[in-house]
Amino acid sequence: MNRLADETSPYLRQHKDNPVDWWPWCMEAFDEARRLDRPVLLSVGYSACHWCHVMAHESFEDGPTATAMNDGFVCVKVDREERPDVDAIYMEAVQAVTGSGGWPMTVFMLADGRPFHGGTYYPRATFVDLLARIRDLWEKKRSDLESAAEQLAGAVRSGTALPSRNWASTDDPASTGRGVLDRATDALLSRFDTEWGGIGRAPKFPQPAMLETLMQAAACAGRLDAASALRTTLDSMAAGGIYDHLGGGFARYSTDREWLVPHFEKMLYDNALLARLYLHAWQMTGGDRYRQVVSETLGYLLSPPVRITGAGFASAEDADSEGEEGRFYVWDLDEVTAVAGTEAAEWYGVTAGGNWEGRNILRRPPGAALARPADIEAARRALLERRDTRVRPGLDDKVLTEWNAMAVATLAEAGAAFGEPEWIRVAVEVASFMDASLRRPDGRWLRSWQDGQAKHLAYAADHAWLVEAFTRLYEATGDPSWLAQARSAADSLIDLFWDREGGAFATTGTDAESLIARPVDTQDGALPSANTVAAGALIRLAALTGDERYGGHAAEVVQAMTPALAAAPAAFSAMVAVAETARSGLTEVVVTGDRPDLLETVRALYLPRSVLAWGEPFDGPLWEGRTSDDTRNLAFVCEGYTCRAPAPDPATLRLQLAG
Repeated sequence: MNRLADETSPYLRQHKDNPVDWWPWCMEAFDEARRLDRPVLLSVGYSACHWCHVMAHESFEDGPTATAMNDGFVCVKVDREERPDVDAIYMEAVQAVTGSGGWPMTVFMLADGRPFHGGTYYPRATFVDLLARIRDLWEKKRSDLESAAEQLAGAVRSGTALPSRNWASTDDPASTGRGVLDRATDALLSRFDTEWGGIGRAPKFPQPAMLETLMQAAACAGRLDAASALRTTLDSMAAGGIYDHLGGGFARYSTDREWLVPHFEKMLYDNALLARLYLHAWQMTGGDRYRQVVSETLGYLLSPPVRITGAGFASAEDADSEGEEGRFYVWDLDEVTAVAGTEAAEWYGVTAGGNWEGRNILRRPPGAALARPADIEAARRALLERRDTRVRPGLDDKVLTEWNAMAVATLAEAGAAFGEPEWIRVAVEVASFMDASLRRPDGRWLRSWQDGQAKHLAYAADHAWLVEAFTRLYEATGDPSWLAQARSAADSLIDLFWDREGGAFATTGTDAESLIARPVDTQDGALPSANTVAAGALIRLAALTGDERYGGHAAEVVQAMTPALAAAPAAFSAMVAVAETARSGLTEVVVTGDRPDLLETVRALYLPRSVLAWGEPFDGPLWEGRTSDDTRNLAFVCEGYTCRAPAPDPATLRLQLAG
């Protein structure tokens, strides 16, 4: 065994028996590189990454290749999910070198951390040749590598910093408000697949943050074209093979434009965000198919092995089982008919020839019903029971603060909207576990927990999602102790991560180790950026508490991002929605006394620019003048804490919210 045997990351432990003399990321590894006068070879991946497994089998488990690595380099292995700061810095370097990125990520660097070359997956022969060429350059032309490292380090610092303030004038009327929302919507729709939905042709990622922005454009700006594109995308994904029609939940992405053939790994963050997206689609449209997707996706998260008893949610399930990608999920016609009958085979499009490598990925035809008749539901249960006898894909059972906070926020919001108290109970349980197990005795939040051990300082994204999760828990439970937790997380976010010079949140805290750059996460991709989540959560927390410190920091982030939003709104699509919220302001809804009918009215509507206060009153402007007997059992709709006449019944409340 090498040094990875004692790591908490399941991904790192997958490599503990490699003949490679791996180090985890630590200063001792770089000290060793200085002592031996060798470059550092950094390999970054994650447990559910298919090509990471391929490169491991081809190269890291191969004796001669490992010898070449050990003889010429100090080799360091990193789980990108545990160390997003390291991943962001060196991914920027790889993109500067190759023009693209991905995992596994392979980087060569000096002992001071400055990279001089990098790439992604290398076939074994190519990798061995590259090792030999770099070793030769190290011995004969080291000055060339040092020059490349200096140049590349500069590119990394520039690429991971706040986007340039010179992109556009901050007084450009198109740089803030509805103008930028319309421009972002136009830019996104120009790249849409009008037949199948989603961006581009293939591969396709769901990108829920981008779709949330289109939903706001449809609901708040009246963009019918955005509503149409959103509906096409949501329906196509829910019908396609990217969705697990037996067990619920979504795979990470589709390899084709029809959402049929997924890359089969399932990630916690995708399913938390997609369940939230479909919840909002149900609130906006009332479509039962969207409610079904939410219920089944959350059912997947709440079931073993994803839900870890007494803890939180596991990070991911692998694409592979028994050494074969997708083996757990695909079917032969004979097996389906034997277990569930011919009608089930027809329902899920199963044929003798199959739709992927001679076998079948279950799917529904585009536009077909998702709701299952009783006989098909019985068939689904039978197929699921049969599938459960198969060898399940590998599980990454580390509990990440950021991703678990996403799941808590979704469970709280969906549980309140659907009247599912069990979802809220689990959200409270997981949030309580995180508070007890992912904080040091001094209160500092940590990033990752596995098998009783927590490690790695939490990042800005962890804190931002904690603020969002705790705020949503307050709105779901009416318990102001969760609002106090949100304030505590927000205070830590500001104290540790605020970059006064840039006017935004850095990825790492002031107490973190010094790397060659201090990244600022602003670009919205598969996940909304840390600054997007932070600004949005702080705006909502400020509205609930009346504390302008939170709103002021959110406003500074939006202001710092204004030039980038004007120049490239599609690249910062989720921040565009936050900027529009900052411009328009939030609606505050207060429900006093015991009025579940009024709460249900609010929760059934898609109100992305509102907050809800109810339950036990607390100090703050929302409750001022609304705790007496004559204000009990009413709803108040307010803007800037100035309220309309109280709404005594659901019909009046709906009219006020619509206005």
